[in-house]
Amino acid sequence: MEKAFAKILESVGEDLSRPGLDKTPRRAADAFAFLTQGYQQTVEEIVNDALFTSDAREMVLVRDIELYSLCEHHMLPFVGKCHVAYMPNGMVVGLSKIARIVDMFARRLQIQENLTTQIAATIESVTGAAGVAVVIEARHMCMMMRGVEKQNSVMVTSAMRGVFRTNPDTRNEFLSLIRLP
Repeated sequence: MEKAFAKILESVGEDLSRPGLDKTPRRAADAFAFLTQGYQQTVEEIVNDALFTSDAREMVLVRDIELYSLCEHHMLPFVGKCHVAYMPNGMVVGLSKIARIVDMFARRLQIQENLTTQIAATIESVTGAAGVAVVIEARHMCMMMRGVEKQNSVMVTSAMRGVFRTNPDTRNEFLSLIRLP
């Protein structure tokens, strides 16, 4: 990967021997490996038996989980926040595991639409929940730095499963708790 970044820098006309760039290919390779570390992770490793029996049947919500991902079309960042809720059905998952699941999928080349549904499907599968809701709000550098150059646009995606899809009251409670209309 380091050689590939060196070739990219040279192809835009940079001199790799100049001060400031001499270690850039290595730093860029390290940064890219970090930004795509989700490929090296599995749900099983992340959850790591942090499932607990529970009589709780009310909504569990983790709001404003910050996320950083790379768009698979341009490999430019998109940055935002993710809201995840589920209705337990006998099992709850450790709180930090929800944020770690978000990070695992976000740290892959992605489109926001797929990221949203991957998180929802995984939370549903791991917990056996009666319902799962995921909303992601993100700003995409591929729209801000190039192309249409729209600085204030925010993309919002949602995935509603189980009772969040079938029960409007449950869905509306979730939406009011994350402050979206």
